Amino acid sequence: MKVPNKLLRQLETRAQKGIQRQLTTVAAGLIDFSSNDYLGLAQSSRLATAVAHELADNPAHGATGSRLLSGNSAFAQELEDTIANVHDAEAALLFNSGYAANTGFFSSVPQRGDTIFYDEYSHASIKDGIRLSFAQSYPFRHNDVQDLRQKLSRAQGDVYVVVESLYSMDGDFAPLPELAALSQEQGLYLVVDEAHTNGLFGLNGSGLVTELGLQQQIFARTMTFGKALGCHGAAIVSSKILQQFLLNFSRPFIYTTALPLASLSAIKQAYRLLPELEMEREKVQQLSILYRELQKDSNVLAPFSEKQAKNSPIQAWHLPEPQALRHLAAVLQANGLDVRPVFSPTVPAGKERLRIVLHAFNTQEQVQQLWNLLIQFHPKDISLQV
Repeated sequence: MKVPNKLLRQLETRAQKGIQRQLTTVAAGLIDFSSNDYLGLAQSSRLATAVAHELADNPAHGATGSRLLSGNSAFAQELEDTIANVHDAEAALLFNSGYAANTGFFSSVPQRGDTIFYDEYSHASIKDGIRLSFAQSYPFRHNDVQDLRQKLSRAQGDVYVVVESLYSMDGDFAPLPELAALSQEQGLYLVVDEAHTNGLFGLNGSGLVTELGLQQQIFARTMTFGKALGCHGAAIVSSKILQQFLLNFSRPFIYTTALPLASLSAIKQAYRLLPELEMEREKVQQLSILYRELQKDSNVLAPFSEKQAKNSPIQAWHLPEPQALRHLAAVLQANGLDVRPVFSPTVPAGKERLRIVLHAFNTQEQVQQLWNLLIQFHPKDISLQV
């Protein structure tokens, strides 16, 4: 079948740079330092058993339609009430994924004549949603509140500020208290994607926003379920008015077949388990601190890692060449550790890295083993004093 030459050229360019994406699998039994399954719920027999029990008398495999047609249920609406209650919000609206939630929000809520300011490291789903919006949009420097403040002179109409509570590639936290204060001062609508803090931070895993007590100052939060909750889907938690607006105008919500009962049950049971996982959340924090202490004791500070918080479950290891990263990942996997490289354009060119994720089911010995292998590949010319 004929393929346009421009597609072939783009693939060839990526291959020449060593950054062409491929679907890969790794050998079974490797120690997981790669997935977003922070608390181990994706592989939890407790979660699987609870879902199987709930579905025993209801074998339905599909929702049969969108929520506005045949796909709604009392189960879904009760689950939204539960989610809203956990996150101390008036309402919640389920979406089929975090990507759908972000594109659904930004393509509908900011209107023509409004302005969106977004952190330059925002997730692709946020940027894609913004591209679908009729509002003006401007990036601001990563986690730089002063740069945001200066760029507010360009604002028109209603002004939305968009950040992630924890950035998935750099492992650093947004300065939420400062952003919330600026938003209150300037009358901005602050939107926070909590994909990587939902389940991990806050009372019973309710998120970083509630841990900081900022829930009344945030216009909307995106809560995804494919990370710490170990299942699938997402919800936007907000006011009841915003929920009703999204229900009426968000195309990814309106024109998508609803999540099936099996997915809804998994979300419900994962939320039910969250209050019982305080030890797991503490374990993730302990291992994150251990990793940073090993880094400090070794006098190693890879570029941009100074931004990574001590209690962040996401760390990064930089090498200057993509092929060197591929080789290091292969060495780690050969030693039983599943760590994956991340290349441009997922991260900026020149900042390719191994993305290291710490989980409640990892051990201190495994983290030490990982560090012992990493340090052998540290490029000495970029070593910095801590």
